[in-house]
Amino acid sequence: MDKEKVLNLAKLARIELGDGEAESLSHEFDAILNYVGEVRDVTNDQQPTTNDYIVKNVLREDTNPHESSIYTEKILKQAPAREGNYIKVKKIL
Repeated sequence: MDKEKVLNLAKLARIELGDGEAESLSHEFDAILNYVGEVRDVTNDQQPTTNDYIVKNVLREDTNPHESSIYTEKILKQAPAREGNYIKVKKIL
């Protein structure tokens, strides 16, 4: 990246840079971009393929863990107000 591109990039980012700073940053940008390229190459090589592992869902058997409505009365007794088998709350809308 040359000095003019660095100055243009600084202008777009609304950063004030002098000619000396732009010159030194142009060399730093090259080093940074080369490093990012090396990291990208290494990470692309490390990506697992679908043959490397087996994907499967592990689910529990779909059964009723307890009798239906066994805890309803216990919960409703703790509520400040109730209406039938429901907790009564203030109307919001």
